Amino acid sequence: MTVRQDPVTWSDQKRGDSRSGPLTANQIAVYDKRGYHSAESIIPPRDVFNLVDEMTRLAETDTLRGDDRVVRENGDGAVRSVFDVHRLSDVVDEIIRRPEVVGIARQILGSDVYVHQSRLNFKPGFSGGPFYWHSDFETWHAEDGMPTPRAASISIALTENYGHNGGLMIMPGSHRAFVSCAGETPEDYYKESLVSYVPPTGSPDQPTLTRMANEYGIDMMTGPAGSATVFDSNCMHGSNGNITPFARSNLFIVFNSVENTLTDPFSAPAPRPDYLGSRDFTPLR
Repeated sequence: MTVRQDPVTWSDQKRGDSRSGPLTANQIAVYDKRGYHSAESIIPPRDVFNLVDEMTRLAETDTLRGDDRVVRENGDGAVRSVFDVHRLSDVVDEIIRRPEVVGIARQILGSDVYVHQSRLNFKPGFSGGPFYWHSDFETWHAEDGMPTPRAASISIALTENYGHNGGLMIMPGSHRAFVSCAGETPEDYYKESLVSYVPPTGSPDQPTLTRMANEYGIDMMTGPAGSATVFDSNCMHGSNGNITPFARSNLFIVFNSVENTLTDPFSAPAPRPDYLGSRDFTPLR
């Protein structure tokens, strides 16, 4: 575990428009300290309704049957995630371009941004599987070739996020410590890691996780449909499975700075597919 050398927030290091955005100076400072920001309502109810409709359509459409962008649970075959949704859905594409969404990423990262990855995550009642503890940047660095953690994710709740239906957990402050996981990434490893509850490669060991949890604590992200959590690419985070009757789903968008575009993977034989780590660096307008 090493101390992070890169800035977390870049808006105070730039001049001009990058200083302005939806977040206040205090919210930026809190994000810098703990690695995340919670927004009570980032999209209105009508957009939640439309996104839920899109989620259902994409999960059930015959055109995506057998498509690698649709990831299913190992057991019952239920849809776990649908990737590349900003390209598959005009509804998603329009929403993520709004100033109240992409503007947060621009403000935090201090530059124009593009979509590194987008997906809809499903956690149906009684059967939604967990996502083990991980730092996204560790994967994006090793397997996609992202040079630095100058990226931010926005998770928009499409259902109520309770403390008991598999909500997002973050170790606040963990974004300032980089955990490098041992081992070279096997070829096409993403096919296994996307469906494994505890991926065998790229997962922090239990002593490290225990040390971090004791040092940083664990915050649970809860909120109504339409709320959002914005978090740094290097935050240690994960979520439990959902054995409650209450489904949980979210729209997940990763924004990367146009000044942090991908190179060759740092610890993998080849880059992951474009729907996992986009190499279209066109800034969102």
